[in-house]
Amino acid sequence: MKSIYLDCFSGISGNMLLGAFLQAGVPRDFLTKELAKLPIGGEFSWEVSAVDKCGIHATHVEIHLEGQESKHKGEHGHSHHHAHRSFGDIRHMLEASSLEKPVKDRALAIFETLAKAEGKIHGKPYEEVTFHEVGAVDSIVDIVGTALALDYLSIEKIFVSAVNTGMGQVKCAHGMMPVPAPATAELLLGFSSYHTGTQRELATPTGAAVLKALAEPARSLPRGFTAERIAYGAGTAELEMPNVLRMYVGTYEGKGSSPLCLLEANIDDMNPQVYGYLYERLLSEGALDVWTTPIYMKKNRPAATLSILCETAKKEALAGIVFTESTSIGLRVIPVDSRLEANRRMATVETRYGAVRCKISAWGGSLVSISAEYEDCRRLAQTQGVPLKDIQFEAVRQMRERLGD
Repeated sequence: MKSIYLDCFSGISGNMLLGAFLQAGVPRDFLTKELAKLPIGGEFSWEVSAVDKCGIHATHVEIHLEGQESKHKGEHGHSHHHAHRSFGDIRHMLEASSLEKPVKDRALAIFETLAKAEGKIHGKPYEEVTFHEVGAVDSIVDIVGTALALDYLSIEKIFVSAVNTGMGQVKCAHGMMPVPAPATAELLLGFSSYHTGTQRELATPTGAAVLKALAEPARSLPRGFTAERIAYGAGTAELEMPNVLRMYVGTYEGKGSSPLCLLEANIDDMNPQVYGYLYERLLSEGALDVWTTPIYMKKNRPAATLSILCETAKKEALAGIVFTESTSIGLRVIPVDSRLEANRRMATVETRYGAVRCKISAWGGSLVSISAEYEDCRRLAQTQGVPLKDIQFEAVRQMRERLGD
């Protein structure tokens, strides 16, 4: 599967991520076109430049706010004097946009992760959190841009090294705070981190939220990871060491490091409409698969068994979602000894209807499956008035021809 490994020896921030993705091959025009689907297009412009960081050629991204003067520049070039936006505002903005669903889901997962960290720090429900720095336009661009880049490169797995947070103090909306800032420290729980090299902030809440929501810790390049290229995203600071995020882009064929388990609950008293939303919540929080099976319970009541396959490390968080969003008050936890997976990779085929990504699966060195990405086919079906099944068939046919199958 297509994967990336983030080497955070000089921290991580939203603009460092964007810079690395651009150098890794994500077209600037693609990001510009997709970001225009958000209702903030007239509020910002962005500058992309090639820079030298201690002899390393890196890509630097800086967001400029239109018609606003910045009172303070953050350690990674982000303005801290913007209109506040609540988590609800941002969620509504994303849900109302015409961005593809996988992009929306990833961006929402990052923002929700961040809202929960902020809510814990300030002692309020995450739905009521009003962002300051992170709710600003530049951070929305960073987070949505990251989700777009991951989708463009078909990245399925993200690994991250230990994170250098920097040290000292940083100016936030609430005053001077120790480095790492409280939100960053909260988000990096469960990840290896250290602080050395400079008296300044190197890891920002935006960068830490991406890791918490999407990444898996790894001490070094994981076994089974084959790097194909390396890209560097630059921070703003000039340090004695290169202020860059190093991104390895490649394929991963190893096994997950976390054991798996199956969570199950029998439910006979819940409105079926809730299941769709429950599925989305569970998958956005890291469930590997979610499904329901029709059953009958006592008094011959029609019911459903809710099943959730997940990494054991995530069972508590996913159980919390089930208890909060469903009528279930208990879950069975069943250890899963192992899971066999065919090797997978994504490839794009140009059909007469447009570009469609296909998932190609192999087992024992032989091709076993080709499937067209549903969201790509759905979008083309809607825009061109062609049956969805015709686009799916054409994409798979052309991919089989390309592979000689």
